[in-house]
Amino acid sequence: MPAKIRLARHGRKGRPFYHIVVADSRAPRDGRYIERIGSYNPNTNPATIDLDFDKALAWLNNGAQPTDTARAILSYEGVMMKKHLQGGVKKGAFDEAAAEAKFEAWKQDKLARINAKKEGLTAAANDELKVRLEAETKVNEDRKEAIAKRAAEAEEAAKAEEAEAENTEEANETEA
Repeated sequence: MPAKIRLARHGRKGRPFYHIVVADSRAPRDGRYIERIGSYNPNTNPATIDLDFDKALAWLNNGAQPTDTARAILSYEGVMMKKHLQGGVKKGAFDEAAAEAKFEAWKQDKLARINAKKEGLTAAANDELKVRLEAETKVNEDRKEAIAKRAAEAEEAAKAEEAEAENTEEANETEA
């Protein structure tokens, strides 16, 4: 009974939400599973991953094989890195303290990259909003100018009609 770490799909059509589960490889995708170790929501930007790090690491150490997508998620969260470093400690390449220091450095770098992406997305959204507001302001100014121009033309036309009416009245008075 080989165990697999894989995704079980939930959510409505077009809006998937996944549970990260450990299941028997023979069980159906959304069927019976041994343990739920997290969730993955690809609808947000960046994707939201909630993972029980220790359970995932324990299952990997016990021989559970992740699917390709689950492996990518575990790598993103650092579970695969931690397993790799533990393998180095077992082989004697470095000690536990060095492995922990390498993992913490990797984790800090990863958090910095994630925060930079979030800030970049926020900045892009703000820039887009500024551009849209400037375009809207320009359109509003153009409308105001057009309205003012029409009002000026209407006023000139009214003055011209008044002057013409006065000339007509004067002409009628001189004829009479």
